[in-house]
Amino acid sequence: MQIVGLTGGIGSGKSTVARLFGDLGVHWVDADDVAREVVEPGTPALARIAEHFGEGILTAEGALDRGQLRTIVFQEPEERAWLESLLHPIIREELIRQLHPDNYQLPYVLLVSPLLLETDQHELVDRIVVIDVPTDVQIERTMARDTNSQEQVERIIAAQMPREQRLARADAIIDNNRPLDEVARQVRELHERLLVDFG
Repeated sequence: MQIVGLTGGIGSGKSTVARLFGDLGVHWVDADDVAREVVEPGTPALARIAEHFGEGILTAEGALDRGQLRTIVFQEPEERAWLESLLHPIIREELIRQLHPDNYQLPYVLLVSPLLLETDQHELVDRIVVIDVPTDVQIERTMARDTNSQEQVERIIAAQMPREQRLARADAIIDNNRPLDEVARQVRELHERLLVDFG
């Protein structure tokens, strides 16, 4: 089973592109979903986070207050480093478990991850596909989606790999600054190419 990494900066449209692959029958694992799963109430990781940051990092229901945590870690780099050292190994282990489904018909699966190239997750994949949009589009889309301030979005972008570096690491690029039907066409063509390569 080959693993294709799908990545891009915040607001580049990773979920949209993953769904287009899904429409073609491709199984995918989303690192963001896994990152949420490993800090659900009752998990050891959430207990460690609450111990480190204090109970105020939890909502009234005992779930992680992700917005508050994001604000802290993007203002204080040492706190972000602490959080990453806790979560990245746990997330990686769970990704490996989910990337190997039984009885899967196609020759490849997708690992969808915003931090594919910033972490050791890129070691798990055989190909890297980058979804690309201009930085101003990233900012606009993320502000519309997450109700984050422009300053917060810019901080998140600054913490990710620069666009040029990400593009330089790509085996294939999907331009997501296009109408959806055109993006779907790019996905179809890439899917057909991957089937030939991995077949």
